Amino acid sequence: MKLIIIAVGHRMPAWVDEAFTDYAKRMPPDCPVELREIRPEPRTTGKTPAQMQALEAKRIEAALPASGLWIALDERGRDLTTLDLSRQMQQWRNDGRDVALIIGGPDGLDPDLKRRCTSMLRLSSMTLPHGMVRVLLAEQLYRSWSILANHPYHRGG
Repeated sequence: MKLIIIAVGHRMPAWVDEAFTDYAKRMPPDCPVELREIRPEPRTTGKTPAQMQALEAKRIEAALPASGLWIALDERGRDLTTLDLSRQMQQWRNDGRDVALIIGGPDGLDPDLKRRCTSMLRLSSMTLPHGMVRVLLAEQLYRSWSILANHPYHRGG
């Protein structure tokens, strides 16, 4: 199973790239994390947020695994604990398909794309910068794997 993080946005600060890469490198070969950056729609063209979401959705869809599970990150998604996420990860592994976790742009994800996703997850009730979401998601995926592997990284009860 491959975990594919599809994120609208590019040219993140160096600390974001460094932290994301650090967690991605820790993942085992049978559960790699891959980042696919999607070019955001320019916010200076006079297009409405809905138009920009739709254009970004087309680029996102081109990057999605055809037979994989599509998980949208959204403020209205399921709120999971880390242990819940590790259980979810085990279910994904049992399913055997690649999993795409989708991070939208500044205006969020296109509603039609969200409807076609397998599910929606929420990382936080707070609004987070997009770069921070990448790092937080990569860390939680690594932590979830460490729980499943009985690795000492996660020392929670």
